[in-house]
Amino acid sequence: MNRPFVPIEEPVRRDPAAASGVPGFALWQLGFRPFYLLASVQAAFSIALWALQFTGMLASASLRGPAWHAHEMLFGFALAVIVGFLFTAGQTWCGQRTPHGGWLAALAALWLAARVLVLTPFGAAAAAANVAFPLAAAVGLAVPFIRARHRRNAFFVILLVGLAGTALVFHLVQLGIVAWTHASILPVGLDLVLFAMAVMGGRVIPMFTNNGVPGAGEIRTPWLERAALGSVLLVLALDALGIDGAPLALACAAAAILHALRLAGWRPWRTLRVPLVWVLHAGYAWIPVHFALRAGAELGADAPSIAWHALTAGAIGTLTLGMMTRTALGHTGRPLRAGRAEISSYVLVSAAALLRVLGPLVAPAHTIHAIPASAVCWSTAFAVYAAAYAPRLVRARVDGRPG
Repeated sequence: MNRPFVPIEEPVRRDPAAASGVPGFALWQLGFRPFYLLASVQAAFSIALWALQFTGMLASASLRGPAWHAHEMLFGFALAVIVGFLFTAGQTWCGQRTPHGGWLAALAALWLAARVLVLTPFGAAAAAANVAFPLAAAVGLAVPFIRARHRRNAFFVILLVGLAGTALVFHLVQLGIVAWTHASILPVGLDLVLFAMAVMGGRVIPMFTNNGVPGAGEIRTPWLERAALGSVLLVLALDALGIDGAPLALACAAAAILHALRLAGWRPWRTLRVPLVWVLHAGYAWIPVHFALRAGAELGADAPSIAWHALTAGAIGTLTLGMMTRTALGHTGRPLRAGRAEISSYVLVSAAALLRVLGPLVAPAHTIHAIPASAVCWSTAFAVYAAAYAPRLVRARVDGRPG
């Protein structure tokens, strides 16, 4: 692709001895700090809680069983990571401060309140908090964009509003106000998240590949980039209109091919020696797998839940963890190098996805064992991230720069 990409900030080269002393408290300086920390803790906690529900060791919460599980993965974990990333990248894109200080703390408190309320009988309050959070985040992103007259990434504001609308309908279904089903609403929200990942993946994965793997020789073809993103929007439109069967299967099959070709152009096999890079390719690889499995599900070849977990446990889990480590390292002024904690979390989240997707496909009789095993791997992966990164996220940059 000929047009340049807007970079995500890389750390400044410095003398390791230059930063001395104990850095100050900086949790509310930039969006990635509180939301990456909250998302990692929530990912570890909620999946462990879901595994206990699944095995019958814990009674269902107010959002019963699978509905609660899906809700928290989409509107809790994934949305927190997206907001943290957008507030951080958005400041670089437009040169204006995104929410920080008291405003950022209030947004984090609103997100946390929503997580608590879904576990209570107060359905209307839970709905209000879960709809208010993405709307407030949309305003927080729109204000600096408007000040800077930045239009290129304005669609991310629309995406956050779309997720707020999806959350609203989900809770209206839960409250019995509308007659739809959770199964008809969740695909729309997941498609929105998938589109965000496809856009940002196309921007940062090739850039990080070139920076981290000299001579990788990645290739971006303009028509393929447009077609791949267009295929996601087509699937989103079909899901929103409730069109399934053969038309949806055909759209998903085309999307699987386009995204596989897109990934192949980024030369993922040349990144295996650089964990911070290969984890992003591994995460993106789950996107064509998801579309292929969705096409199969529409034709009756596999279960829809397997396709959706290729997206959630596979693409969302792996890509977000990869981005959470890389951007946190860069924006805290640390070298872009994966240590034991990072590599362990990458292996664990990949194992979780493989167990959740391939387990039911290869050995359906052992699904009852594969799901808890996957949950253990997932929760441990994000617990490792939270433990390793909490001190970095709450303290100021080691190179003395703001943020």
